[in-house]
Amino acid sequence: MRLKRRIILLSMALGGVLLAGTVGFMVLEGRTAFEGFYFTLTTLTTIGYGELWSLSAAGRVFNTALIIVGVVALFALIGTLTQALIEEELAAGVHRRRMERKLGKLQNHYIVCGVGRVGRSVVSELERRQAPHAIIESVPERVKWALERNALVVVGDATKEAVLRQAQIERARGLVAAVAGDAQNIYITLNARALNPNIQIIARASEEEAATSLRRAGADIVISPYAYSGHRIAQALLQPNVLDFLDSVTTFESGNLGSLIIEEVRLSGGSPLVGQTLEHSAIRQKLGVMILAMKKVDGRMGFNPPPDARMEAGDFLIAMGERDSLKELEEIARAT
Repeated sequence: MRLKRRIILLSMALGGVLLAGTVGFMVLEGRTAFEGFYFTLTTLTTIGYGELWSLSAAGRVFNTALIIVGVVALFALIGTLTQALIEEELAAGVHRRRMERKLGKLQNHYIVCGVGRVGRSVVSELERRQAPHAIIESVPERVKWALERNALVVVGDATKEAVLRQAQIERARGLVAAVAGDAQNIYITLNARALNPNIQIIARASEEEAATSLRRAGADIVISPYAYSGHRIAQALLQPNVLDFLDSVTTFESGNLGSLIIEEVRLSGGSPLVGQTLEHSAIRQKLGVMILAMKKVDGRMGFNPPPDARMEAGDFLIAMGERDSLKELEEIARAT
């Protein structure tokens, strides 16, 4: 800010010198406005064409003062501009190296390719859950949006292997292909699957044909915003109460979280819940959390598990409850 203020003040001073010189030569030498301006300009820029007319004694004194003040102001402005450019380059370099260091430390993170309307919603949810993530984007306005949120950003084309490697895709846990074009999302999915066979890939599809291609390319889940919107509209018409309930446990808007939410909780090997049945663990009685489903290590999903369902290390509990209660359950599940 200080440099910016100096540049403004010096520019105003230089403009004032040009104006004073023009008026001074008009008054002292009887010249036209253009002649006064031209002679002042050649004097300040030290071009050295010589006197355009024979100056009077008063004119020479005035011109001497003009040279001293104007040249000092001009070179001060040039120096300040040079300093500003150097500092900007240094700041950009420091920021880039800091970004590269942070990206290099990422592990078990999520990569969001494209932060349009869909991508921004994904990023907002990841931020809310404090999940580590990186963004790949090439559109300057969207890059600026991401940087303003202090997000880790790789500027480039997400279809390129080198760009995906910059985002540490080999160590990533999941990737969202949410760029505008279906063809680009297919390329992103193909490259991501080749670079990390174990990564979970969720891709956006605009057309039904693209959804099939994305699954063949290796996407685990394909979501069509248009089909999803149509489904929600139909639900709102036919089953509004069901939609209200689902929204109350899954929607997070304007920082207001509903009283109940649904989360998935993974059981670690050292959790005291391992080996217990749901009834014996008394999760519902102690925490007020309802277990809606249990996904076993082998991938089997059991909805509304019975009281005698036994929990094992690596199982996922799909639980519904209040935010604080679910946090407490997660702490117990992660205990070692």
